[in-house]
Amino acid sequence: MHSSLLLETIKAEDGEILNLPYHQKRCNQSRSSLLGTQDTLDLSLLIKPPRKGLYRCRVIYDTHIRHIEYLPYIPKAIHSLRVVSSALDYSYKYADRTGFTILLEENRDVDEIIIEKEGLLTDTTISNIAFYDGKIWVTPKTPLLHGTMRAKLLDEGFLTAKDITKEALPGYTQVALMNAMIGFKILNHFNIQT
Repeated sequence: MHSSLLLETIKAEDGEILNLPYHQKRCNQSRSSLLGTQDTLDLSLLIKPPRKGLYRCRVIYDTHIRHIEYLPYIPKAIHSLRVVSSALDYSYKYADRTGFTILLEENRDVDEIIIEKEGLLTDTTISNIAFYDGKIWVTPKTPLLHGTMRAKLLDEGFLTAKDITKEALPGYTQVALMNAMIGFKILNHFNIQT
């Protein structure tokens, strides 16, 4: 049982809020589906990021905005990944990330994990993922969370969604992580333990 507090993590750079329409859409859908709300929290009026610098804006909300904070952004260094099987449900972006924390604690010898659910690859604990097959970038059709950067890149036709198994990993030459903060980041190595 999740607490009903939801989270949007939004990139703000030099006072500009990035990719806001996708965050607004997810906020509206989450509130409507989970809380039955009909009104809209207008994020463009509520977020006032610092004028200089790169920040991770965390908006915690339910029926109302509960808290907004601006944290200087420090990217996580990721050099090693492992596929880990889990039944974790994160179909909404909850503020409570305990399930992810536990999975990372159990896999301290790698920097990040790719969560396998029902035999299919989904996401890492911090991002959606994509794999390059030599021609196109593919992203799991059933991610744990429908991320905003993933949605944008699918809309733009840059990504193709398909089911991906860990057995299929040798057929890919590159892996990329994507989220609101890092955008689309290709890892310069392909060190994935299965």
